[in-house]
Amino acid sequence: MRIAEAVLRALSRKPDSSDYNQDSEREARGTELSLLQREFPQLTALVKGKRIVDFGCGTGRQSIALVMEGASYVYGVDTNAHTLTKAKRLAWEMGIPHNRLTFTEHPPSDVIGTFDVVISQNSMEHFPDPIRAVTEMKRLIHQRGIILITFGPPWFAPYGSHMHFFCKVPWLNILFSERTVITVRALYRNDGATRYEDVESGLNKMTIQKFEKIISQGGLLMQYKRYSCVKGQNWMSRLPFLRELFVNHISCVLALEKRRGAPPDR
Repeated sequence: MRIAEAVLRALSRKPDSSDYNQDSEREARGTELSLLQREFPQLTALVKGKRIVDFGCGTGRQSIALVMEGASYVYGVDTNAHTLTKAKRLAWEMGIPHNRLTFTEHPPSDVIGTFDVVISQNSMEHFPDPIRAVTEMKRLIHQRGIILITFGPPWFAPYGSHMHFFCKVPWLNILFSERTVITVRALYRNDGATRYEDVESGLNKMTIQKFEKIISQGGLLMQYKRYSCVKGQNWMSRLPFLRELFVNHISCVLALEKRRGAPPDR
C-alpha cells in the first residue's frame, strides 16, 4: 500500500461503518424548493404563471413542486430514462394534469426558445459537457427569458471532491492525488470508478473561474450572483485566489441581454 493511501485510510471512517451524514434537503418531501427559495428569494414571482424548464429534473419532485408553486407549465428534462420513469409515475400518482407538466430526455424542436425560465439546481459540477449544457439552456429560453443556476460545492471548495461521505478532511483533492482518492474510495463504493469523472453523477472539476468563463463565452450576462463562503465569510468571494478555496455555493440569474432594475450582487 502506498504511503498516501495509508494516510487517507487512517483519516477516513471504517469501511464497514455507515456513511457520514450528508445533506438530504433535496430528497426530503416538502422541501423540494427550499434551496431555490433560499438562493432566489423572489422565486415565487419568477415562476408564477411562467413556462419553466427544470433542467436535470431527476425523479421529478422539484418539477411537481414548481407546478404547485404556480408555474403555468413545467418541462422536466433529464438524460436518465430510469429516473424519468419514476418522475412520470409520481406525477400521475399526484394527479398533475398533462397540460401542466411534461417529462422528457430531449425537448422537441417546436418548444425551443419558448420558455420564460430555465432552472438548474446542483447539476453544474456534474455535467459531463457543461458547455453543451449551458448552450442547451440558452436555446430553450426566449429573448427575454432567464436562467437560474445554483450549485455547489465548486471543485476547490473544502468538500468539492464530494468525498465527505467517507472522509471529513477538507480539500482532499488538493491534499491527495486523484489516484489516491479514487483508490481509497473503492473501499466504500464498488462501482469501478477510476477517475473523478467516473463516480456516481460524475464530477467535471468545476471551478469558479471555469464556470464564469463558460457563462461569459456562452453569450450570457449575470443579472445577479450570490457566492456563499465557508462560515458566512462572504467577503472572501472577492479575493481572486482565496475565493476558489472558500466559496461553497454559487447561484446566479443569467440573461441574454441586460435589463434595468436587476438585483445587486451579494
